[in-house]
Amino acid sequence: MGLLTLGLYGVFALLQHAEVLLGLVDARASAWLTAYFLLGALTFYFLLRSGWSERFSRDPSLTLPQTLYGVVGVIGAYAITGPARGAVMAVLVLVLAFGMFGLSVQQARMLAVFSLVALALTMAWKSQSDPLGYPVRVEAVHLAFAVIILIGVSALSMRMGVLRDNLRRQKHELEGSLKKNQILATQDELTGLVNRRHMTALMKTEQLRQQRSGAPIGLILLDIDHFKRINDQHGHHAGDAVLKAFARAASHQLRGSDVLSRWGGEEFLLMLPTATEAEALLCIERMRAELSQLSLDTIVPGLRITFSAGVSACRPGETLDSAIERADRAMYRAKKTGRNRTVQG
Repeated sequence: MGLLTLGLYGVFALLQHAEVLLGLVDARASAWLTAYFLLGALTFYFLLRSGWSERFSRDPSLTLPQTLYGVVGVIGAYAITGPARGAVMAVLVLVLAFGMFGLSVQQARMLAVFSLVALALTMAWKSQSDPLGYPVRVEAVHLAFAVIILIGVSALSMRMGVLRDNLRRQKHELEGSLKKNQILATQDELTGLVNRRHMTALMKTEQLRQQRSGAPIGLILLDIDHFKRINDQHGHHAGDAVLKAFARAASHQLRGSDVLSRWGGEEFLLMLPTATEAEALLCIERMRAELSQLSLDTIVPGLRITFSAGVSACRPGETLDSAIERADRAMYRAKKTGRNRTVQG
């Protein structure tokens, strides 16, 4: 748009020079106005192209300064064009239309008032200083047409501003909804942990890395002991609070690459990349020690929770399903043999 503006000002300068050759415009005044237009257009183009406009204004396009600059130049052209000054009104419309897609409602209103006042003062001044070239009756007609033009263009600009604000608000709402959907697609809503679907995708990605490195993937299935009793005796609200507290406590003992997910109900699946079964057992014991210090008195006074765990390691060439199945069987053996323990699969 800045380059287009520069081109239009160049064409305008050529037309104005043609008026000089026809004897309609003073050559010196035309030279000054041409310098004003071209110097301003080059300056704005440089500011836009260099990126400096982003530092000086919240609007990187500098729409309001460019439009104001153009209005002042067009009014100056009106003051020197003489008999052909009526045609300058068309250029004024073009300048105002330039700002239609970038000005706010308040800016469009301010620009319209400024243009009308500046043009009216210019007409009054020229009628006094050059009554033959700028008769009062002709200027009154021009001013009336200018009012119609400015009201119409400013109304359109304000309408565009409202539409643009609505689009911006809808964009923010859509971005918020998209972000929320992305979170819901990857996280468990209650605990904030990775959900089962996303965990499956992460394990598949890790298995692709495993094909290159040959390192095992530690997998641990954990189940909160007697969780149904908590729900039955204290209600689902207490059960939900226990799940969230367990997720927070269990996450404290994880490395940056480890991933804990809610696998379903009170079951959790922990993935430990490059971890052997022995390393996985150490991680579980740290987690168990962390949980033993966890106070749940704010949920149910005196409540303590434990978990049963099954450990396996997915080795190169083994499917994830089979490794998880081994961990699952080990976890059920842990529950059947007394709970609050870890069994290797």
